[in-house]
Amino acid sequence: MTVEVLLFEMIKRISIAVVLGLIVSQMRFFDRLIAHKLSTKDSTIFIIIFAGIAIAGTYAGIPIDDALANSRMVGIMAAGLIAGPRIGGIVGLLAGIHRYSLGGFTALACAISSILEGLLAGVIYRYSPRTPIPAGWALLIGCIGELLQMTIILLVATPFALAYHLVSEIALPMTIANSIGLSLFIKIIKDSMHRREILKASQSQSLLAIARQSVSYLRQGLTPDTATAVVKIIKKHTAYAAVSVTDTERVLAYIGAEANHHGPERPHPLTSVTVESLRTGKIHIAYNHDEIGCNVPHCTLQSALVVPLTIKDTIIGSLKLYYTEPSRIPDASDIAFAQGLADLFSTQLELTEIDRQAKLTEEAKMQALHTQINPHFLFNTLNTISSLIRTNPEAARRLLIKFSQLFRFTLQYTGRIISFQKEWEQVSAFLEIAVARHGDRLFVTHTIDPALFAYGIPSLTLQPIIENAIKHGLQPREEGGSISILGAVDGDDMVITVIDDGVGFDNDPTYYLEHPPEGHIGISNVHKRLQGIYGKKYGLSITSEPEEGTQITIRLPRELPEEATRRHISTI
Repeated sequence: MTVEVLLFEMIKRISIAVVLGLIVSQMRFFDRLIAHKLSTKDSTIFIIIFAGIAIAGTYAGIPIDDALANSRMVGIMAAGLIAGPRIGGIVGLLAGIHRYSLGGFTALACAISSILEGLLAGVIYRYSPRTPIPAGWALLIGCIGELLQMTIILLVATPFALAYHLVSEIALPMTIANSIGLSLFIKIIKDSMHRREILKASQSQSLLAIARQSVSYLRQGLTPDTATAVVKIIKKHTAYAAVSVTDTERVLAYIGAEANHHGPERPHPLTSVTVESLRTGKIHIAYNHDEIGCNVPHCTLQSALVVPLTIKDTIIGSLKLYYTEPSRIPDASDIAFAQGLADLFSTQLELTEIDRQAKLTEEAKMQALHTQINPHFLFNTLNTISSLIRTNPEAARRLLIKFSQLFRFTLQYTGRIISFQKEWEQVSAFLEIAVARHGDRLFVTHTIDPALFAYGIPSLTLQPIIENAIKHGLQPREEGGSISILGAVDGDDMVITVIDDGVGFDNDPTYYLEHPPEGHIGISNVHKRLQGIYGKKYGLSITSEPEEGTQITIRLPRELPEEATRRHISTI
């Protein structure tokens, strides 16, 4: 076979390696490769792929004098130039072992040269670790690698005459073809990296624009109105066919393709891919229409990317990005962009929640102070103490101490997560004053599991509930009534129940929690603070019957004060 024919055949076979390089540049772990964040799993996949390219080059070789004119070097040196000496050396070792197993008088020489080529490329990688070397340099390095292989064949293969004859036939075409192949391979990788860098820059600009325009809306929390504003902003700055935001139960806003049945105006259950993302707290990708989980016939949505939105560790909703083109599926850049958006939104919503908690804490403090410095409360308390000074000085002294404790507690502990024991001491002081004020018109009983005293509770959680029961439940009755306070452990939760036999009410109990009328903000404040700190699972529940009484149940997780303070939003 002439040199020209051999060169032509080699170049045809090189195209296989070039196509494989194009495929590699589109793989998902390629972004982590660029960022030098390959995990052990990624490194293993990389080694397998490039060893496979090298072995494929061996199998595609052209038999010449009991040897093979092949393109094995392209996969080996590309691995070293892209990922360094360790991976280059391992790929060279695997390809060399494979070549040795095929036999032939050059088997040992080719195995040795394969290992050295991988290590050589890896050493060159050290001088350009952040980006592959230019294609022109790769062409030169490919020539050096092939010259190294030819030299080793001459030094190791026997008989020397046959080795010399082989080298004289294959050296030039293999050097030219494989150097061109390596150069093209590296150029494909560099071009892919460049395109991704441009895409990342474009996405970064879009993220900044979206963040800048959406911040004023997200500061109001996650509501249908704010979600609608945000999805319009995202749609304006991206090419997604549709954008949606949900809470944990329903679609809050939707814009784009198929809005007629995916939007909040036509409420449907959340799609299965959304439900799964909310359940696991992880990004989920639907690669086709069936995986989206839409049961409406002829829906044009073809793929979707769902990213959870969180406040601290609590999932509060999701961001969904859709494509309608069957050939377009979310890739690594989409995932990075969506995750960046979700992180921005989650951070902003968390800051909003911190602000809200701070306002609720301040409201609780002011409400408690208002109760304590309310002229009616002050007058009645001081009048009670005054009347006891002559008849029962010790009781008057004790009430005065309790009265001062209320003020000190409010100023010192409001906004903190304290032990239930400390909260109960404050409640006991409040109850002692209340019983002294109301006399026989107020009867209080309590059954508290001692195990509760060690666990944490936000300060001023229990007093507003009891104060509400006295003021709105018992005081309207001329004969007064009774209050029972129960505290118990329920699995991983602590449950405190306040029951009164007062006037009750027949309105929707949730109305007092979500939209409290004037004079009822205390229990609403407690409910919102607990849900803000611990999540929607916790807070208050109310049951009431007119003229029979009201029961308010407080549920919160069983945690030590230190654990709760570290884990939840600090509202000090």
